[in-house]
Amino acid sequence: MTLDEIDHLLLDLVQADAARPLHDLGDAVGLSPSAVQRRLTRLRAAGVIRAQVAVLDPEALGAGMSSVILVALTDDDEKSHKAFRERMLAEPRVQHCYSIVGQWDYVVVLLTSDLKTSRYLARKLFDERVKRFETLPAFEVVKSSQAVPVPGVSRGSGR
Repeated sequence: MTLDEIDHLLLDLVQADAARPLHDLGDAVGLSPSAVQRRLTRLRAAGVIRAQVAVLDPEALGAGMSSVILVALTDDDEKSHKAFRERMLAEPRVQHCYSIVGQWDYVVVLLTSDLKTSRYLARKLFDERVKRFETLPAFEVVKSSQAVPVPGVSRGSGR
Protein backbone atom coordinates (compact mmCIF):
# COMPACT_ATOMS: atom_id res chain seq x y z
CA MET A 1 0.00 0.00 0.00
CA THR A 2 1.34 3.40 -0.97
CA LEU A 3 0.93 6.14 1.62
CA ASP A 4 0.99 9.82 0.72
CA GLU A 5 1.82 12.89 2.81
CA ILE A 6 -1.79 13.28 4.00
CA ASP A 7 -1.88 9.62 5.11
CA HIS A 8 1.33 10.24 7.08
CA LEU A 9 -0.11 13.34 8.74
CA LEU A 10 -3.35 11.54 9.62
CA LEU A 11 -1.44 8.59 11.07
CA ASP A 12 0.63 10.90 13.24
CA LEU A 13 -2.49 12.71 14.46
CA VAL A 14 -4.55 9.61 15.28
CA GLN A 15 -1.53 7.99 16.88
CA ALA A 16 -1.46 10.90 19.33
CA ASP A 17 -5.25 10.91 19.87
CA ALA A 18 -7.43 8.29 18.19
CA ALA A 19 -10.58 9.92 19.59
CA ARG A 20 -9.97 13.23 17.83
CA PRO A 21 -13.10 14.19 15.85
CA LEU A 22 -13.07 13.78 12.07
CA HIS A 23 -13.66 17.48 11.49
CA ASP A 24 -10.60 18.36 13.61
CA LEU A 25 -8.48 15.86 11.68
CA GLY A 26 -9.84 17.25 8.41
CA ASP A 27 -8.98 20.80 9.42
CA ALA A 28 -5.44 19.72 10.29
CA VAL A 29 -4.81 18.01 6.93
CA GLY A 30 -7.05 20.04 4.62
CA LEU A 31 -9.73 17.42 3.93
CA SER A 32 -13.44 17.06 4.60
CA PRO A 33 -14.52 14.81 7.48
CA SER A 34 -15.88 12.25 4.98
CA ALA A 35 -12.56 12.17 3.08
CA VAL A 36 -10.72 11.66 6.39
CA GLN A 37 -13.12 8.81 7.28
CA ARG A 38 -12.49 7.11 3.92
CA ARG A 39 -8.72 7.34 4.39
CA LEU A 40 -8.88 6.01 7.95
CA THR A 41 -11.13 3.15 6.83
CA ARG A 42 -8.62 2.29 4.07
CA LEU A 43 -5.70 2.43 6.54
CA ARG A 44 -7.53 0.12 8.96
CA ALA A 45 -8.48 -2.33 6.20
CA ALA A 46 -4.87 -2.45 5.04
CA GLY A 47 -3.65 -3.14 8.59
CA VAL A 48 -1.64 0.08 8.83
CA ILE A 49 -3.84 1.03 11.80
CA ARG A 50 -3.92 -2.17 13.84
CA ALA A 51 -6.04 -1.01 16.78
CA GLN A 52 -7.43 1.96 18.63
CA VAL A 53 -6.93 1.68 22.37
CA ALA A 54 -7.16 3.71 25.57
CA VAL A 55 -3.79 4.29 27.24
CA LEU A 56 -4.19 3.78 30.98
CA ASP A 57 -2.05 5.15 33.81
CA PRO A 58 -0.44 2.09 35.46
CA GLU A 59 0.08 3.90 38.77
CA ALA A 60 -3.62 4.78 38.98
CA LEU A 61 -4.32 1.04 38.79
CA GLY A 62 -1.66 0.02 41.32
CA ALA A 63 0.87 -1.22 38.77
CA GLY A 64 3.56 1.42 38.81
CA MET A 65 6.60 -0.89 38.93
CA SER A 66 8.31 -1.77 35.67
CA SER A 67 11.07 -4.35 35.53
CA VAL A 68 13.24 -5.24 32.57
CA ILE A 69 14.34 -8.87 32.71
CA LEU A 70 17.05 -10.52 30.65
CA VAL A 71 16.40 -14.22 30.10
CA ALA A 72 18.61 -17.07 28.89
CA LEU A 73 16.97 -20.41 28.14
CA THR A 74 18.51 -23.74 29.14
CA ASP A 75 18.09 -25.23 25.66
CA ASP A 76 18.07 -23.45 22.34
CA ASP A 77 15.53 -25.75 20.72
CA GLU A 78 12.16 -24.96 19.15
CA LYS A 79 10.18 -26.65 21.93
CA SER A 80 11.80 -24.54 24.68
CA HIS A 81 11.30 -21.31 22.77
CA LYS A 82 7.68 -22.17 21.96
CA ALA A 83 6.88 -22.97 25.60
CA PHE A 84 8.56 -19.77 26.81
CA ARG A 85 6.72 -17.61 24.28
CA GLU A 86 3.37 -19.18 25.16
CA ARG A 87 3.97 -18.45 28.83
CA MET A 88 4.84 -14.81 28.08
CA LEU A 89 1.79 -14.39 25.84
CA ALA A 90 -0.51 -15.80 28.52
CA GLU A 91 0.62 -13.45 31.31
CA PRO A 92 -1.05 -10.00 31.17
CA ARG A 93 1.64 -8.41 33.38
CA VAL A 94 4.21 -9.14 30.65
CA GLN A 95 4.06 -5.88 28.73
CA HIS A 96 6.75 -6.65 26.17
CA CYS A 97 8.77 -9.69 25.22
CA TYR A 98 11.53 -9.52 22.64
CA SER A 99 13.59 -12.37 21.23
CA ILE A 100 17.14 -11.07 21.00
CA VAL A 101 20.56 -12.15 19.76
CA GLY A 102 23.59 -12.52 22.03
CA GLN A 103 24.23 -13.95 25.47
CA TRP A 104 20.53 -13.53 26.40
CA ASP A 105 17.60 -15.04 24.52
CA TYR A 106 14.82 -12.66 25.57
CA VAL A 107 14.12 -9.27 27.08
CA VAL A 108 10.88 -9.20 29.08
CA VAL A 109 9.21 -6.11 30.52
CA LEU A 110 6.94 -6.74 33.50
CA LEU A 111 4.45 -4.31 34.99
CA THR A 112 3.62 -5.05 38.63
CA SER A 113 2.69 -3.26 41.84
CA ASP A 114 6.08 -3.56 43.55
CA LEU A 115 9.45 -5.32 43.59
CA LYS A 116 8.17 -8.20 45.73
CA THR A 117 5.42 -8.96 43.20
CA SER A 118 7.90 -8.62 40.33
CA ARG A 119 10.21 -11.18 41.95
CA TYR A 120 7.31 -13.55 42.66
CA LEU A 121 6.07 -13.32 39.08
CA ALA A 122 9.55 -13.87 37.65
CA ARG A 123 9.96 -17.05 39.71
CA LYS A 124 6.52 -18.20 38.54
CA LEU A 125 7.16 -17.43 34.84
CA PHE A 126 10.74 -18.61 34.53
CA ASP A 127 10.63 -22.37 35.00
CA GLU A 128 13.23 -25.11 34.44
CA ARG A 129 13.54 -24.09 30.78
CA VAL A 130 15.21 -20.86 31.95
CA LYS A 131 18.91 -21.22 32.69
CA ARG A 132 19.25 -17.76 34.22
CA PHE A 133 17.60 -14.38 34.34
CA GLU A 134 18.57 -10.94 35.55
CA THR A 135 15.96 -8.46 36.79
CA LEU A 136 16.55 -4.75 36.34
CA PRO A 137 13.89 -2.83 38.31
CA ALA A 138 13.11 0.54 36.73
CA PHE A 139 13.72 3.50 39.01
CA GLU A 140 11.75 5.94 36.87
CA VAL A 141 9.85 5.82 33.58
CA VAL A 142 11.52 8.42 31.39
CA LYS A 143 9.57 7.54 28.24
CA SER A 144 6.95 4.94 27.52
CA SER A 145 5.42 4.91 24.08
CA GLN A 146 3.95 2.71 21.40
CA ALA A 147 4.20 5.57 18.89
CA VAL A 148 5.79 4.65 15.57
CA PRO A 149 7.81 7.35 13.78
CA VAL A 150 5.82 8.43 10.72
CA PRO A 151 7.91 9.15 7.61
CA GLY A 152 7.81 12.77 6.51
CA VAL A 153 6.34 14.07 9.76
CA SER A 154 8.99 16.08 11.56
CA ARG A 155 7.01 16.98 14.64
CA GLY A 156 6.47 14.39 17.33
CA SER A 157 3.08 13.35 18.57
CA GLY A 158 3.91 14.69 22.03
CA ARG A 159 4.52 11.35 23.74
